[in-house]
Amino acid sequence: MPSLFATSDLHVTHEGNGPLVDRVVPDGPDDWLLVAGDVAERASVVKETLATLRDRFAKVVWVPGNHELWTTPKDECQLRGQARYEFLVEQCRAVGVLTPEDEFPVWPHGSQPLTIAPLFVFYDYSWRTPAAAGESREVALAQAREAGVVCTDEYFLHPDPYPSRQAWCEARLKVSRDRLDAIPADHRTILMSHWPLHRHPTEPLYYPEFALWCGTTETEDWHLRYRAELAVYGHLHIPRTTSADGVRFEEVSLGYPREWSRRARGAVPVRKLLTA
Repeated sequence: MPSLFATSDLHVTHEGNGPLVDRVVPDGPDDWLLVAGDVAERASVVKETLATLRDRFAKVVWVPGNHELWTTPKDECQLRGQARYEFLVEQCRAVGVLTPEDEFPVWPHGSQPLTIAPLFVFYDYSWRTPAAAGESREVALAQAREAGVVCTDEYFLHPDPYPSRQAWCEARLKVSRDRLDAIPADHRTILMSHWPLHRHPTEPLYYPEFALWCGTTETEDWHLRYRAELAVYGHLHIPRTTSADGVRFEEVSLGYPREWSRRARGAVPVRKLLTA
């Protein structure tokens, strides 16, 4: 019977992670795979890895993570911001991988239609700690720096042509809402994003200040508003199953070798979410 699998945060250029892509395999020829971002930092490696996965699965759906959107000195692709995202979308299309810019696919093997909605919604620094509640973004970021927390996005993730990452997030929220509102009312959904849509998955963060770079309050009711059967995400490197308002949330990241090597079950590069 066909199954739906998911993975994220493969970080294939990190020593020890690359070979684990060989373990991301289907049970059968009709299985689908959701890839919730952070495949790699270099655009060519992202395309190569997704092409490999597309050769194995009947359908592959991808959303960008922050690492794909980085512009680093070692990447032959020096595009920034929206231009880099658009380039990655074209690279995905060239190898037959669906993106947030394509028509939402419908998983046909459930008891009712399930629209898979790949979302690029970003973050806007609105997930503050209690100490930063009501403060400006600048104050919240200063408090995070004092705690020793600064996301690398601040150096490599450029919002061009938007004036800020918050403005890019606002634009992506509008695009995503418009697309989600168009889903037929008799469809349930699988909401797929790199950043969690609800804040509860950030509760175990060792540094709670890192939540600034993890999502936006604007999406916190989307699992209800858009009739989610489940929500799939990565980014946190805390793979687990949780729920909010009766909706299942699946964090499907592999993470870095220093993280998965300490877990009792070791590396888990892919998760099965549904079976027909």
